[in-house]
Amino acid sequence: MSCIEIHALSKSYNSVVAVDAVDLNVKSGQVFGFLGPNGAGKSTLIKLLTTLIQPNNGTISVLGINALEEPLEIRKKIGVVLQQPSYEPTLTVEKSLEKYGMMWNVDKKIRKERTEQLLESFELTEIRKKNMEDLSIGQRRRVQVAREFMHDMDLLFLDEPTVGLDPSARRKLLDFLKTKVKETGMTIFYTTHVLTEAEYLCDNIAIINNGKIITVDSPNELKNRFGNEKTIKIHVSEDIKKLENFLQEIPDCKIEQNDGVIITIHSSNSEIVLMNILKILNQNNIAIDDLSAMPTNLEEIFLKVVSDSDASNN
Repeated sequence: MSCIEIHALSKSYNSVVAVDAVDLNVKSGQVFGFLGPNGAGKSTLIKLLTTLIQPNNGTISVLGINALEEPLEIRKKIGVVLQQPSYEPTLTVEKSLEKYGMMWNVDKKIRKERTEQLLESFELTEIRKKNMEDLSIGQRRRVQVAREFMHDMDLLFLDEPTVGLDPSARRKLLDFLKTKVKETGMTIFYTTHVLTEAEYLCDNIAIINNGKIITVDSPNELKNRFGNEKTIKIHVSEDIKKLENFLQEIPDCKIEQNDGVIITIHSSNSEIVLMNILKILNQNNIAIDDLSAMPTNLEEIFLKVVSDSDASNN
């Protein structure tokens, strides 16, 4: 079953096209990552999907509801955490959660139970009596995300929810989200600039650039499609300027000056390139201080896909 269906969706601000004829289908019961550089159209698309703004063209179906005809019906079934901080300064942490439950007409008994559960799950128990204005940015962000779980929802939009969180709090939040999706079957539409988060959390990922969807796939399939290159780095302490001409003739080989010399190989044929370089170093009696090989990660794939997209538009 599809949770979100978009067809030929466009949104412009004067002469700036923020979302450009986008087609997208998001299946229910998954964490769907939505990645892109700043200004790519991520926030605009989220505002369209959450009915905060109207498109210029195209259709939007969220949870089987026509977003253009019945926006209020959609708002009853979704949760939204945007990038902007949202809190009432003089409310305590627990009162903030309870008030949010009241706004959603959650039964008093259930409201109390969920408040306690969320205080524990988000490690807010020790600061439950503190006013929101006295919290750190990371603590406020945890409350902002936690309170969204005071009500039942089928779809949750999280726009960079881990901003300000330390590594431990970030991982606990990601694990909490994973568990919620598994237990309830809800769908999470998730944006982040931390690519390791997307790789750890998301079942599928879409990459947007210049208002257009470039690709949609699982993290593993993205690696299979775009990540066949490997990166190999060779560090030598000697000056190898005399070898530059030889090395420059080898494709996919780059020389960097950094406390000695680092030879970096980016290649889908890295083993062959590596053998050629080792042969040249051996012939010239140059010792290797260190050698490392790294598989391509999602961040490198993201940078490559976006760079290729920019190049094709120029």
